[in-house]
Amino acid sequence: MAESVRVNVTVNGESRSSEVEPRLLLVHYLRDTLGLTGTHIGCDTSNCGACTVLMDGESVKSCTVLAVQADGAKVQTIEGMAPAGNGALHPIQEAFWEHHGLQCGYCTPGMIMAAADLLKRNPNPTEEEVRHGLEGNLCRCTGYHNIVKAVMAAAESMRSGEGVPA
Repeated sequence: MAESVRVNVTVNGESRSSEVEPRLLLVHYLRDTLGLTGTHIGCDTSNCGACTVLMDGESVKSCTVLAVQADGAKVQTIEGMAPAGNGALHPIQEAFWEHHGLQCGYCTPGMIMAAADLLKRNPNPTEEEVRHGLEGNLCRCTGYHNIVKAVMAAAESMRSGEGVPA
């Protein structure tokens, strides 16, 4: 058995510390060790983006990151998007709901996390910039039209301050 390594990660604002095998992927750490199953495993090859999370504020495909590489990092998953305690959704989640930016929902957490990174970097994207910003995330159900509409609506909502989490 491989020697274990202690990792200390802040996940969704909560400090977490665990002993892990050095080869454990971040996606498996989040799902299997921490029980945060909103981060999906779609391909294990970094092609689909279903496992996208924010690490130190930037989107990463968690199937390409070892848990030990996240030591000391701040990781945000889909479970950490909504404001705590009030039952509200994050504006991006709300826009996906309102604009039918999901069908089966499997890609949705990764899409939302990629959109969060995009909108942090560019709060007023064009449709082309949204499409480019989501290129690494695949949806097998839609033609992306409603996903793009949802991200554009979320950008507008966040710029105007409507629905922005406290």
